[in-house]
Amino acid sequence: MSKNVTWDEKGAWKAKGAWGETDSQGGGFSVAHWQARLDELRAARHVPGATLAVLVGGEIYELASGVLHRGTGVEVTADSVFLSGSVAKIYTATLVMQLVGEGLLDLDALVVDVLPEFGTPDPAATKVITVRQLLSHTGGLTNDFNRDTGRGDDCLEKFVAAAREVPLDCPPGNALSYAGVGYAVLARIVEVLRGKTWDEAIRDHLAGPLGLEHLMTLPEEALRFRGAMSHLGDAGVDPDPAPVWDLMPRSMGPAGRVITTAGDMVRFAKLHLDGGVAADGSQVLAADAVTAMQHPETETPDKWTVSSDAWGLGWTLYDWNGIRGYGHDGAAVGQYAYLRVVPEAGVIVALMTNGGGARQLYADLYRELLAELAGVRMPDAFAPADPPISVDMTPFLGTYRREGVVITISRDDHGNSHMRYEFVDDMKDMSPPLEMELEPYSANIFAASGAGPSFSEDYMPVVFATLSDGTQCCYAGMRAAPKVA
Repeated sequence: MSKNVTWDEKGAWKAKGAWGETDSQGGGFSVAHWQARLDELRAARHVPGATLAVLVGGEIYELASGVLHRGTGVEVTADSVFLSGSVAKIYTATLVMQLVGEGLLDLDALVVDVLPEFGTPDPAATKVITVRQLLSHTGGLTNDFNRDTGRGDDCLEKFVAAAREVPLDCPPGNALSYAGVGYAVLARIVEVLRGKTWDEAIRDHLAGPLGLEHLMTLPEEALRFRGAMSHLGDAGVDPDPAPVWDLMPRSMGPAGRVITTAGDMVRFAKLHLDGGVAADGSQVLAADAVTAMQHPETETPDKWTVSSDAWGLGWTLYDWNGIRGYGHDGAAVGQYAYLRVVPEAGVIVALMTNGGGARQLYADLYRELLAELAGVRMPDAFAPADPPISVDMTPFLGTYRREGVVITISRDDHGNSHMRYEFVDDMKDMSPPLEMELEPYSANIFAASGAGPSFSEDYMPVVFATLSDGTQCCYAGMRAAPKVA
């Protein structure tokens, strides 16, 4: 059962269910209390609009706050749809794992054996990359290659062909490097094995069986609903509507464009909480596939950007002082989504926003929500070492490059360390260069200030690492950029 509540309309509403009657003083989920906190925190963090959905005690509660578009003033409602950003990867991973569960695909199959059109500039690497590695971001493929290959149903086929010329971030199986390109390849595998487009597969194998009426993948489909507009702006002020609703090409949909409500995102995640069984009792995803997705495949060198301790097959994995969880974050140029699942408490939380200090809103709200509902203590915000420490930056100075991004680490005459994060190649129009100051957290990890209100709470982690093959890398945003100069 879902409780669709907008506080302005139903301020006195009370719920009865497994948690008993609840109000602002009750011991269960208080709609009044959490609506007030959502309103307060959203306004304080200059987020124009947000929706929050919570599964607790077997019931889903859906709350809304703010406006969809600061220019029009249209209010957010619980059935408003938002861009989910990279949370889309979990939907794609689920489609892949359905194939695995049905015996149509092997996790350890070589990608090139399943998809002969797949390739990289490194023939030796191409021959060893597996489906498992693409799901866990350990295949070496990159993230910021957003080639627009058109709106046709062949866009993914064309994208995979174009990506053959894109350099790897690191050797396959060597390290985790967050890779949207890998998810476009996985979606193409789905298309080939299912004989339908990725968009059709989402509809036929997830949205339909799960009854997700507010789940779609194409912009024109969103026009049927109240849609959230992206907003952009500086930290600490109300952002303005973005020039366009969505910049993402159709080919990157499997990695970054599922359009949905917070409530339907929770209903989707509940499939994984319930062992792959849908609300009608049908087995939509094999139980062993559900378990495999939540099994740690690799540790993360950066444990702060998305609060991750490890990565599974699609899912980001968390260890909150012994309490296990999984989820994913998403960013879609002005819209941001945060999904968390705490299995032992039977709790799922989804927050969808349309700009401003979304990361700070997530941190403020989830620290309170997960503590009360699931006993989770989320980690403190990432920050420089306190008291300050001194680190010799000399080994880290230089230029690092991966597809779409050039990172320059420098030091001025006063000994201050600086990072310039510049978008290039197909990403060159994404944003002006980001200029950030670096302060040490440890011997090889630094806190960068100036990343923007939705990239981090206050500081963005920057991790320097040497891979097993001797490659020096700079990790920013979970992506590995090899040192080139």
